[in-house]
Amino acid sequence: MLKTAGDRPYRGRLAPTPTGRLHLGHAATFLRAQERCQAADGTLIFRNEDLDPQRCRPEYAQDALDDLRWLGLRWSEGPDCGGPCGPYNQSERQPYYLEAWAKLRDAGVIYPCTRSRRELRERVAAPHEEDEEAEPLYPPEWRPAPGTGQDAQEPGEVNWRFRVPDGERISFEDELAGKQSFTAGQNFGDFLIWRRDGVPAYELSVVVDDLAMAITEVVRGADLIKSTARQLLIYRVLGAELTPRFAHCPLIRDEQGKRLAKRSDALSLRTLRERGLSPRQVQDMAR
Repeated sequence: MLKTAGDRPYRGRLAPTPTGRLHLGHAATFLRAQERCQAADGTLIFRNEDLDPQRCRPEYAQDALDDLRWLGLRWSEGPDCGGPCGPYNQSERQPYYLEAWAKLRDAGVIYPCTRSRRELRERVAAPHEEDEEAEPLYPPEWRPAPGTGQDAQEPGEVNWRFRVPDGERISFEDELAGKQSFTAGQNFGDFLIWRRDGVPAYELSVVVDDLAMAITEVVRGADLIKSTARQLLIYRVLGAELTPRFAHCPLIRDEQGKRLAKRSDALSLRTLRERGLSPRQVQDMAR
């Protein structure tokens, strides 16, 4: 098992994706991230996760900076203030992701995949709508022979998947949710690390950036707990000596019990501001 950050100086991060306006759930997670950072007398980093050119918009990135400042959050490094680990916009960090892709290729743990998400969802039952970002288990019989793709010089216009070590148990102690354990090939299957449109997948990009920015603790929503197991596999192959600690926050839900989404505009920070609520009132709502 990989060792966690240990006694290194605390470095936390806020990492919004500018595909819509931030809502009360984001506020709850980011406030918790700042509180944990302040308690450790650490450094907080703002990272704009704007990789998807089809869904990310610069106005939402600016809204995130403005709304989180209004809410009372403060960071020491970010796209608006610079810092030693920039650039802090993921759209400007493609060389780092390509370098990591090449390491995974050389290690023989990834392979090119021509199957689409639609094919995968049609092949197996789609996940419950409450876990709509999840992906069904990739059928092992769809895997190519070991070594496929190792002669590729660049990702090209195909998806790339990480070949999980079937049956391996990946365990970690979550700072908020307690002991977590997942079995590769059962709880999750081969997962995307690179998309056919040239965009690195979330699992790869956050590992690369958290390593490069020396993040010691990742505070994020509980819907991403399983992602941690996948990411620990990537950390290991990339040769990380230490991984961040992880703290997954409970999700805020609406009156119907569904978790908030960016389409929940009634509880967006911008809407709450426009209704005349104060930062303190929104902080209280988020807690």
